[in-house]
Amino acid sequence: MKALRFDSVGSLDALRLDNIPMPVPAPGSVLVRVHAAGVNPSDIKNVLGKFAYTAVPRTPGRDFAGVVVEGPAEFIGMPIWGSGRELGFTHDGSHAEFLTVPVGAVAPKPSNLSFAEAAACGVPYLTAFEALDRCGVGPDTAVALIGMGTVGAAAHALAACRGASLVAGVRREAQAEHLQAQGIEAFAFEDSDQFAAGVRRHFAGGAEVVFDTTGAWLPAAISALVTGGRAAVISAPADGHVYMPIQDFYRRGGTLVGVNSLNHDIVASSAALNTLRELFDAGELAAPERIETRPLDCATDIYGEIALGAHRHKFVLTPAAYTA
Repeated sequence: MKALRFDSVGSLDALRLDNIPMPVPAPGSVLVRVHAAGVNPSDIKNVLGKFAYTAVPRTPGRDFAGVVVEGPAEFIGMPIWGSGRELGFTHDGSHAEFLTVPVGAVAPKPSNLSFAEAAACGVPYLTAFEALDRCGVGPDTAVALIGMGTVGAAAHALAACRGASLVAGVRREAQAEHLQAQGIEAFAFEDSDQFAAGVRRHFAGGAEVVFDTTGAWLPAAISALVTGGRAAVISAPADGHVYMPIQDFYRRGGTLVGVNSLNHDIVASSAALNTLRELFDAGELAAPERIETRPLDCATDIYGEIALGAHRHKFVLTPAAYTA
């Protein structure tokens, strides 16, 4: 089968598309024919050696949607989707024509999503889902988002589904205007003071929850919180450090929530995906947008594009036999 492979870490030059033997499912596992596989920034960081537990040689890729072709009879032919910390790190991942997963990770794909749409959900929706849960977002919760990339868009959709009140802060005025044209409350800001002011124009006392999906604006998040508010972060600057106005934070009685989807294995992730499937199937969540599908044969190019900052679309790889 065709698979993207790397046998060393530290450079994307290690990536190659190769022909390797078909994986054989162990007892208690299934073989999945991959129809679509999402590409995440963490996939690129994985090849670049940012995760100490990666074992090589390896096929990268955390997110997938496909069909079970071998395993217990009750799963054969089932369309499924999945994601998890093992995939691409300690177990061969989804950027291939086939992969194996344990039966405990089998999660039926939402019936109203295409394979490409389902494969695009994985990490962004699981990350947003955990952040909202741990921050206690429910009906009428005042939520401010920083950034509207794939995770920000997922968080907006999920929080709206829960009945939260929302506003998004973005860096460019043109992006804010684009979001407003879609009916999304949004504003542009350049510094922490502008962010806090924008939030308070929407929520008089500030936000109960600020979710920084960029990793660059923790001080801004804290400055916009109400007393007892929660700030969630999912990333950090390149050096891993950020200035934190700790006096302001403790005086507000704030809570800082760190969210890392790599803390959850594929079986644990499947439980959250089953909850998300119910929301998609009920029509409470719309299909993700801004998806760009590319053939698996183009995988090395896509990794390079994302490494250079091409995040305008969610890239999804599809083996040659399948389309979106």
